[in-house]
Amino acid sequence: MELDPDIIKEFENLEVTTKKPSEEEIKAFDENAPLKVSNTGRGGAAAAANKPNSPNGKPNTNHPTYSTIPKFFHAPPAPTDTLRQNLRKEAHSLFLQKRSQELLDNEELNTLWSILEKHCTQVTPMGQQLIGYDDYLKVMQAVSAKCRKYLTARLFAKLQCHSGYPGKVEIVSIFNYTMRKVWLTQGRIGLSFYDDVGQGYLREIDMENYIIDIIPTLAQISGCVQPSFQSFYVCTVVKKFFFFLDPLHTGRIRIRDILASGLLTELLELRDEESSKESQEHNWFSMPSVLTVYGNYLNLDKDHNGMLSKKELAAYGSGTLTSVFLDRVFDECRTFDGEMDYKTFLDFVLALDNRHEPQSLHYLFRILDVQHKGYLTAQTLHYFFKGIQEQIRAVNAESVNFEDLKDEIFDMVKSKDPYKITLQDLINCGQAETVVSILIEFHKFWAYENREEGSHNV
Repeated sequence: MELDPDIIKEFENLEVTTKKPSEEEIKAFDENAPLKVSNTGRGGAAAAANKPNSPNGKPNTNHPTYSTIPKFFHAPPAPTDTLRQNLRKEAHSLFLQKRSQELLDNEELNTLWSILEKHCTQVTPMGQQLIGYDDYLKVMQAVSAKCRKYLTARLFAKLQCHSGYPGKVEIVSIFNYTMRKVWLTQGRIGLSFYDDVGQGYLREIDMENYIIDIIPTLAQISGCVQPSFQSFYVCTVVKKFFFFLDPLHTGRIRIRDILASGLLTELLELRDEESSKESQEHNWFSMPSVLTVYGNYLNLDKDHNGMLSKKELAAYGSGTLTSVFLDRVFDECRTFDGEMDYKTFLDFVLALDNRHEPQSLHYLFRILDVQHKGYLTAQTLHYFFKGIQEQIRAVNAESVNFEDLKDEIFDMVKSKDPYKITLQDLINCGQAETVVSILIEFHKFWAYENREEGSHNV
């Protein structure tokens, strides 16, 4: 981690003292007064003596701040320092094992539910079991020390804010909170075991290792995934995590974001041995969904070279993606000798299947922003409209006036600048999916143009 040089400069010039302030000084203290800076300057001898860091970059332990400010940053050991690396990994593993032992198991959760029912204060006519604070205190005394960490006065107060019963909360809300807290902690610990760097995030290789290790626990996957297909399955699963949680392509995603996103919950639903066909179709991580995506890729690959050319990708979906849009896709996305591999195809599919999501709009806006200015203009819209015009002429349909379409788009977006559309404008307007679709796909454009006629027919 590198600190801002300006911040370091300000700290080096501050006068720091360990002397306890007197009552008069405390009363006279003005929090709005500017910080007092040393008059010796950076080049003076006194300034050099008081610098937290010496010229060679090592800490100056004689500086008075070392007696009052504790060390708050511990740099990870260098990759070449094998001994410290192994020591750190072992300490990290032991810490996670200790945290795992603090989690409640199923038996302890069942015991908590029994105790909550036993100390129920009131049952409503609708059958809702409520508990008051006095009985809640009795529950806190009755449960184990491990469970008591979850049941706090603050928890009762928070649940009370959302309760429709003054002075009482539903016991099921207490139980659900505890169970979810256990699940989230368990998930964080499980993911943290794969955090080799130890900085709270996972790289793509870390996430792949995690998915490979949990496949045997996924009842709907473990029995049907073939060894030869496992790498494609893992790739498909990991790609969704990184598409939605790493839209800037930093190559890593935070563990807390994985837990908060709900994607891990969707994946772990596959632990259930049975689920409805509809549920599987809507779950990206299910085997039917993965096979559908992979099957589409193979069907598009007409020359069977394992890659997709621009002509092959043109048949995707409705087969009416404009040539202008496809040209831009191959300009902006990663290709190999002008052809698209499976990983790049997954990004493409996720973007087009989720056009209402900010991450997808980020992907598509990068393609629409031809001049890389960070905004779209009427000229940009006309550039993509030419692709729509080509397909209009191909089907001998009635021509459409661009000026009318341009005005409709700007009316839908309601951008801050009446002549420019930014990514944030698209996200905020709530009509981004429509705007993007009518610029890149003919059948979506035609449906939009004939929406009134369709509604009359209905």
